[in-house]
Amino acid sequence: MEIKRVGTQSSAVGPAEYFTGTVRVDQPFQGTEPARVGGATVTFEPSSRTAWHTHPLGQTLIVVAGCGWVQREGGPIEEIRPGDIVWFAPGEKHWHGATETTGMSHIAIAEKLDGKAVDWMEKVTDEQYRGRA
Repeated sequence: MEIKRVGTQSSAVGPAEYFTGTVRVDQPFQGTEPARVGGATVTFEPSSRTAWHTHPLGQTLIVVAGCGWVQREGGPIEEIRPGDIVWFAPGEKHWHGATETTGMSHIAIAEKLDGKAVDWMEKVTDEQYRGRA
């Protein structure tokens, strides 16, 4: 058994290469072999979001605070709130983040396939984010 105590890991800034706006990543975790699961709590300030991306084995989001938006390629932008659980299928291109006026935090969980948990793509444009593209 291993317990990672709150406050023992520093918060990290979401890299500008993969995120738009102010994003914080807290308490990242990774299972040890043979486990493949890992994740973190991610907090998005208003208007902040991920770039488009996929996960080889899918991704689960558990919304814990605020109000956010998620979208899969070709689908509508959907609102998410605390208690909502979102599943993205393996290879499903998507993005997620806060609304324009409210921050949002979620726990993100994904498994690695051949050592990789995410494939990052292009950034979500302001027009896409506002549902105008």
